[in-house]
Amino acid sequence: MTNNGKWDRRSLFQGAALLAGAAATAPLLGTAATALADTGDADALFKAGKFDQAGRAYEEILKKDPANLHAARQRGYIGLLSNRFAEAEKYLKMALQLAPDDKETNSYLGDCYIRQDKFALSAPCWEAAGEDGYAKWFAAVSGEAYQVHGDIARLEIKQMDPIPLVEGSVNGGPAKRFMFYTGAPNLSLRASVAKEAGLSPVASQKIEYENGMIWAYYGILDSFKLGGIELRNVPVGWSSTESGEDVGTDSDGLIGTWVFYHLLTTFDYAGRQLILRPRTPETARKARAAAASAGAQPLPLWLAREHYLHSIGSFAGVAGSRTGVVGVNLGGTSEIAAGVRGETGKQLGIRSDYDREIGTFGSSHPAVVYPCYPKEIRLGNAVAKEVYCYTNPNSKINVPWPFGTGFDAMGWFSHCFWKPYNITVDFTDMKLYIARGKAA
Repeated sequence: MTNNGKWDRRSLFQGAALLAGAAATAPLLGTAATALADTGDADALFKAGKFDQAGRAYEEILKKDPANLHAARQRGYIGLLSNRFAEAEKYLKMALQLAPDDKETNSYLGDCYIRQDKFALSAPCWEAAGEDGYAKWFAAVSGEAYQVHGDIARLEIKQMDPIPLVEGSVNGGPAKRFMFYTGAPNLSLRASVAKEAGLSPVASQKIEYENGMIWAYYGILDSFKLGGIELRNVPVGWSSTESGEDVGTDSDGLIGTWVFYHLLTTFDYAGRQLILRPRTPETARKARAAAASAGAQPLPLWLAREHYLHSIGSFAGVAGSRTGVVGVNLGGTSEIAAGVRGETGKQLGIRSDYDREIGTFGSSHPAVVYPCYPKEIRLGNAVAKEVYCYTNPNSKINVPWPFGTGFDAMGWFSHCFWKPYNITVDFTDMKLYIARGKAA
């Protein structure tokens, strides 16, 4: 979406463009961060990714200063990171009482509502946040959104590279090719597919995209079927050039995080399939048992800024290693195993080839990155050594609202890292399970 026609974090996530690091983030945790943690400084704890400790520190601030807008807003944001909705609403509403027009608070509360499918409640929040497109879109959602029908779907990944593709049906039509990517928010379609499905926009905007202008449209899809799982009443977006043509033709659409957080999904890279199940306590219990039998340890899962997934991981170079919150990008277009912030690469002594400039796009804007080769990257028991990655010297360590998460960023794990594994994302207990080999 845009503000006054200018690109912002929700501009248009087509999956090919998040290589420069605008996708997921990770703080640097080392001796310096530990020293900061000992001071009890709430902001330092938050930036270091110590969210529970930061939450307690903000609570102490609020006990002494109940009118502290920053502390209330940050405490609500921390609850939102873990999908603790009652907690998030409590503190974000407290912040709104202090400053009803605060755009940052309104955007967090709007996100909190859409994660619970409370779209009507979210609309005024997005309007107050200056996101008119979101406000119009979500106000148009009526009835129960994201209705899940069916017990299980096993979708073959028809193509793995350069983009992973699975098949789905739009409004009962013939099979279409969909990329999947957790670096993108909503379900999106090609303009020609939206037209074929009979979709009409409830909101539209003209936005910047890859040095040009396109039209972005937003509507409601009656039915989206993925194998044995059908979703009904689904918010959907599509885009076209100014002349009305499709923006891209590599796929017929993109399945983003909003679809996946309504399901219990296993991204079975090793088995070349997506396994989709309804998100229930029973399916979560079975997933935990299957992960445990496969030797997968539960990792924490955080969801930031509407769709960016995070967990705990590490990067290493010749100068040492660091562990902390890392971005988790599943799917998308990328030949790399991970993205590394420029300053992170220098601090850790990660070997980087600055003689081989690579021109790409980051969040729909031009970017320059360089090959780099960390000694090791790790997420739980999943590890890769001396593997091909990207680094961007101009990518900032900390990107605040409205374009980033607000905590220090080390890097993110990308498409190629996952290929030996199956990954289950549980948005009920907010856990991530990674096991080597095919899913059972």
